[in-house]
Amino acid sequence: MSRSFFLFLSKNKALNKSAKKWGLRLGASKVVAGVTIDEAITSIQRLNELGLKATIDHLGEFVTEREEAENAASACLDILEAIERNHVDAHISVKLTKLGLDISREMCLEHLYRILDTARQHGNFINIDMEDYAHYHETIDLVLELRKTYDNVGTVMQSYVRSGLEDIERLKGIPLRIVKGAYQEDSAAVYQDKETIDEVFLEMVKNHLKSGSYTAVATHDDSLIRAIQTFVQDHNVPRDQFEFQMLYGFRHELQLSLAEQGWPFRTYVPFGQDWYGYFMRRLAERPQNVTFALRGMLSK
Repeated sequence: MSRSFFLFLSKNKALNKSAKKWGLRLGASKVVAGVTIDEAITSIQRLNELGLKATIDHLGEFVTEREEAENAASACLDILEAIERNHVDAHISVKLTKLGLDISREMCLEHLYRILDTARQHGNFINIDMEDYAHYHETIDLVLELRKTYDNVGTVMQSYVRSGLEDIERLKGIPLRIVKGAYQEDSAAVYQDKETIDEVFLEMVKNHLKSGSYTAVATHDDSLIRAIQTFVQDHNVPRDQFEFQMLYGFRHELQLSLAEQGWPFRTYVPFGQDWYGYFMRRLAERPQNVTFALRGMLSK
């Protein structure tokens, strides 16, 4: 089963609708921290006890109904209140299409203003996830616009995007999470080979760190982790300027090991009923994830 097969499935609306009825089956419960806020908070409390910070993603994307986008914005406010009430060490990751970007740019901005105002009141931070390439440039433009008013917002840059090294220059001083990229895109827009994607990933991280900007290094790749560890030590990069990030449910022992060694670490914690697209992309990323999911199904 190929990467393109799972990425194709991730966009199937009929399967996504059915998945909401299945609940966290098909092994998704291994990588999704529940369907409710309370379940997600409980998972984050466990992570915090182990020395791991978190970023929460209320799953869902590509919303086309205004009411659904409004509900998504309200859910973000509820999450911020839950973080504050339970005193967990976590911030929020949001997707612009879930907040209504494809319906109305103005409505999406209004939702972001409410979320960012509430986050600022609580001393919290909002990270705007990067989605597919169709929304790439608009996401960067919106982040730059928001940064004129808010200093508690950052975004994600993907190393498979061909213009990524150029684009990151526009984002100096803005907290960034650097990832490889998980969507199926045309080769005219993104690199297709792992070697190039990895090389660009390292350059993006190094360039952003050298500019003095906060950088989240989001990878499960041992060689990339070691390369960044060597770089920050050789260049005396302070440990409050960067962090490593990995996905909830993956390489948990490595996450713990990095935290125990004193490396700043944050786990990306997704939750919610709209888990299907996220789960399919995780299966697409690495062949061993399919075996991981099958084990989850057989354990039910």
